[in-house]
Amino acid sequence: MPTINFKPTTASRRNMSVIDYSVLTKKAPEKSLLAPKKKKSGRNSYGRITVRHRGGGNRKKYRIIDFKRRKFDAPATVLSIEYDPNRSAFIALIQYEDGEKSYIIAPEGVKVGDTVVAGTAVDIKPGNALPLENIPVGTFIHNVELYPGKGAQLARAAGIMAQLMAKENGLALLRLPSGELRNVPISCMATIGQVSNIDHENMKIGKAGRKRHMGWRPTVRGSVMNPNDHPHGGGEGRAPIGRPGPVTPWGKPALGYKTRSRHNRSDRFIVKRRNGQ
Repeated sequence: MPTINFKPTTASRRNMSVIDYSVLTKKAPEKSLLAPKKKKSGRNSYGRITVRHRGGGNRKKYRIIDFKRRKFDAPATVLSIEYDPNRSAFIALIQYEDGEKSYIIAPEGVKVGDTVVAGTAVDIKPGNALPLENIPVGTFIHNVELYPGKGAQLARAAGIMAQLMAKENGLALLRLPSGELRNVPISCMATIGQVSNIDHENMKIGKAGRKRHMGWRPTVRGSVMNPNDHPHGGGEGRAPIGRPGPVTPWGKPALGYKTRSRHNRSDRFIVKRRNGQ
C-alpha cells in the first residue's frame, strides 16, 4: 500500500506523508467490540509521571482483539478491514458461522469476503492460525504466542513477520524481526503471513502538530537546560556533556545502557540475540 506525499504548500507539508487508507472498507468500528480507554498522560497509579512528554492527543477507544484464536475449526468470514488507533497494523472484523464477531490483526493480502480459520489441520494461507508444531519449517508467521494459551505477544506490528526455522525437542526455533533467534514451545499458536500496513515505516510525520495528535508533548534537550534541571545543562554557549557518557535527568546512564536482568529466566530460550551475540 503506497504512501501519499503532499505538495510543499507549507514548510511542514514539504516532508509530510500519510498512508493511503483506500484499502480500509469501514470507518465506524463494531460497537460490541469496543472498550473505554482512559488517558493516563504518562502517570502511574500514584499519579506520578513515569513516562515524560505524554499528554493530550485525540480520544481513543480500545478495540478488543482476539489474540488467542482458540475457536478451532470454525470458519470465519472477513467482513471489513479497519483502522485501529491503538496499533500500527490494520485490524480485520471477522464473523463466525454461529454469528459471533471478533477482531484479529489483519494479515497482508487478506480481503473482504475471504475465509480464515484456526485449527490443527488447516491450510497454510494468510490469516489461518495453527500450533507451531503443525506449521512447515520456513513459513513466515506473525502473532506468535510465547506461552501456550496466553495469546500472541510476538510479531504484531505493521509489516512484521517472523520465520519458523526449526522444530526440535518440543521447541520451535524462530527468527524474529529484530534478528534474534528464540525458542518457543511447539504448542504455541501462530498466524500465517505478514502483518498488514507494510508502508507504515515509510510514513513521515512532517509537523509537530501531528505528533501532538498522537499524544506526544514537546521534548526539550538536556543540554539547553540549566544545571539544576539536567546534568547536561549549564555552561557558556554550547557546552559538552562533561561526563563519560550521556545520562538521564536523574543521572542514570542513557543511550545504550542495558537494563535487562542478567539472570532472566527466559535467557535459556534465546539462541542468538538481536545484536549478534
